[in-house]
Amino acid sequence: MDNNDPKVIRKIRKWTMRIDRGLCIGAATCIALAPKAWALDDEAKAIILDTASEETDDTLLEAAKGCPVMAIFITDEIGKQIYP
Repeated sequence: MDNNDPKVIRKIRKWTMRIDRGLCIGAATCIALAPKAWALDDEAKAIILDTASEETDDTLLEAAKGCPVMAIFITDEIGKQIYP
């Protein structure tokens, strides 16, 4: 998967979410907190779902914060990193 793959990076409203699959350990905390935004693929790594925009910004941020290895990055519309 490359950095333009919507399963790895996706714009949701004013935020851009990116998963660093090299960091991801498949803990699935993101899925527990935001099941419409995340899933594990056949490599047991997180991917961003097409339904991610159905989750609120707060829920997406909580899912990112819940990741034990901080593999979910969120930036705003001007590229400022919101998390981590």
